[in-house]
Amino acid sequence: MTLTIPSFEHIRLPGADGVELATAVGGSGSPVVLLHGFPQTHLMWRHVAERLADEHTVICPDLRGYGASDKPAATDPNAYAKRTMAADVVTLAAALGHERFALVGHDRGALVAFRAGLDHSETITHLGILDIVPTLDMWNVLHGASAAVGYHLFLMAQPPGLPEAMIANSADAFFGSFLDAWANDPTAMAEEVRAEYLRASAAAVASIVADYRASAGIDVMHDQADLDAGSQLAMPVTVVQQDWGAQLGYDAAGVWKAWAPDLDHRLTRAGHFMAEEAPDEIAAALQDLLAR
Repeated sequence: MTLTIPSFEHIRLPGADGVELATAVGGSGSPVVLLHGFPQTHLMWRHVAERLADEHTVICPDLRGYGASDKPAATDPNAYAKRTMAADVVTLAAALGHERFALVGHDRGALVAFRAGLDHSETITHLGILDIVPTLDMWNVLHGASAAVGYHLFLMAQPPGLPEAMIANSADAFFGSFLDAWANDPTAMAEEVRAEYLRASAAAVASIVADYRASAGIDVMHDQADLDAGSQLAMPVTVVQQDWGAQLGYDAAGVWKAWAPDLDHRLTRAGHFMAEEAPDEIAAALQDLLAR
């Protein structure tokens, strides 16, 4: 049985290209869409979503290729391009009657949110980003021995076949390693929640790899084209990232300022899974964003 957010309605909504997205919807008020990261589902938002639902209609889809959403075959590079996944989000929000909405993403979902902010600036009113830098910048700052932390990015960037086979052969160990290594507070993720993430990820190896492979190819091309054109995010943006201090090796706030003139950049002592480890802090940051 798929775990979802208690008290939220769980429905299927249309995305782009005939794809359907499993979506949890709750609350009332101005709309906010929350996009999950890797290796998770919309369930990662359960604490934050319930806090925001007091004042907002909160919409939490599983990204295409993840959770209970459709997993189209990656027959061309666009299938899992963040541009396509951003179109999914705009389409599903419109199906609920929302032509304009705030958008928040974590990890992979944050890459989709970033692309949506650039491609659909007339639609996205506010943009929240948790614990990433844009794809183009990510590849530019990964270098030397420090890049070992992102080994999975290089693995899943390889041509189809070997990455899928390697990961599928040890799916629980592979996906579980990130749930363990990236959490500062392991108790924030209950055992049944962890099991749900592992189950969902093991059933989606091919589409998860395709999502990552797109970020080593077509997503870079799209980001580079926007950089060359001088494109920027027109809406208020809040970015919350882990406080790595000097270990980070680059100026994350500076990276984001180049893309987002109206930027609130915050650091947290929570781990990568901050929406689960520090839901009050993250909800407060998002409420501040939505008030701007």
